Amino acid sequence: MDRLGIVVPCYNEEAVLEMAADALRGVLQDLIKKEKISDDSFIMFVNDGSRDKTWELIEKEHEKTPGMVFGDKLAGNVGHQYVLTAGLITAKDMCDITVSIDADLQDDVAVIEEMVDKYHAGNDIVYGVRKARTTDTFFKRATAQGFYKLMNAMGVKTIYNHADFRLMSKRAVENFSEYKEVNLFLRGMVPLIGYQTDCVYYDRKERAAGESKYPLKKMLALAFNGISSFSVKPISMVLGLGIFICVLAVLAGIYALISYFTGHVEAGWTSVIISIWFLGGIQLIAIGLVGLYIGKIYMEVKHRPRYNIEKVLDDKSESL
Repeated sequence: MDRLGIVVPCYNEEAVLEMAADALRGVLQDLIKKEKISDDSFIMFVNDGSRDKTWELIEKEHEKTPGMVFGDKLAGNVGHQYVLTAGLITAKDMCDITVSIDADLQDDVAVIEEMVDKYHAGNDIVYGVRKARTTDTFFKRATAQGFYKLMNAMGVKTIYNHADFRLMSKRAVENFSEYKEVNLFLRGMVPLIGYQTDCVYYDRKERAAGESKYPLKKMLALAFNGISSFSVKPISMVLGLGIFICVLAVLAGIYALISYFTGHVEAGWTSVIISIWFLGGIQLIAIGLVGLYIGKIYMEVKHRPRYNIEKVLDDKSESL
């Protein structure tokens, strides 16, 4: 029977962590009772350098059920995509199936059983996909939908309305661990793995407690990182814009020559100033865009570790 590991990234989640532990324990116990997973399946909370009592609560939950609740404590705050990666790579040698889910309980834990069923049906990756965005504000709904459409337009393969709630088989996580890049965007990386996939659909809930760890600034940063990490289309678009402007410049030159030879020359300092500012802006955008890609190359070639694990709580030892 397959061992399931539920990986839960945590950052300042003291308000919701006990509720999340209870809910996920209930899911495991139910699946074990139904003999869909082995009785040594576990939850792994991964602490991303929280400044509150998150780690103390993880230790408390581990002491309460040491064979079912484990913990990873990272040495510092590295961000959601890195902490989730740390949890998956740590868990891959301990289980046959992993399910990643955020601690806020907005994703429906009840569909984890359906994910496991689809895994037993032969799927290596099962995506949790939202049915609708009725709980979002109009602004968040519009920006999120625009994000997925923009990603598809840029040639980045993503699953519409899917975040990071997914099941992955052991071999899928092992293949994912071979992706060594520093600029992480899991929603674009996981579809590249391949293998047979499926989706489960659910209604997303309101956050159980605490506040969102993904404000607009972080959401925009994630979106821009996803586009620049998986697509060179922005550079192609700037090139196309440059060619278009060159064509306009040639047409403007022809018009200027015709005006000169026909004696209809007029002083047009306004048009000249506008042209200079416009072309200068395009040049700055192009330079900045190319610089962004060069910066990403710079980050990749240094080969720095993406995270450091300070402490691990599992069923073998209290500290590794």
